[in-house]
Amino acid sequence: MTMAWPRAAGAWFARAVVLMMIAVLAGCATPPKPSGPVDAQTGPWSGRLALKVQDKPGDSFSAGFELKGNARAGELALYSPLGGTLALLSWEPGAATLRTGNDTRQFPSVDALVAQVTGATVPVAALFDWLRGLDTQVAGWTPDLSQLAQGRVAARRSQPTPEADLRIVLEH
Repeated sequence: MTMAWPRAAGAWFARAVVLMMIAVLAGCATPPKPSGPVDAQTGPWSGRLALKVQDKPGDSFSAGFELKGNARAGELALYSPLGGTLALLSWEPGAATLRTGNDTRQFPSVDALVAQVTGATVPVAALFDWLRGLDTQVAGWTPDLSQLAQGRVAARRSQPTPEADLRIVLEH
């Protein structure tokens, strides 16, 4: 019995090393690149986004993304740091859908859907404009498009409270 333990421990150690190597390699994974050409005016856009809600750390949100379409009808895929799909949001006039794993939920609008996913309201129509370089004003939000040429968009929500910071880094 004393000889079986070292073999079992060695097999366990080998499996642990293989799993660690897979985890390290998976950590290098990136979300799929958008298919087709990327146009600064029409997208699709991809990169990383983060939404930090002040005084509510549990409502802060960060993910890789790919955004297609426009404020009227479109699709937003959210990815984990390992490249797995966290959620797929799609919308059209009068309806929005959230798909996570095997779960599908319906919402009356894309704004209601995004608020559910991120924990804060985000002006989706203005977001498309901001990505296009249009300084569209939204009550309570202050966009910063000064670094758009470097692939960065920021916006701060002061009202309603709690305050929120939205940061987007685009892949080129």
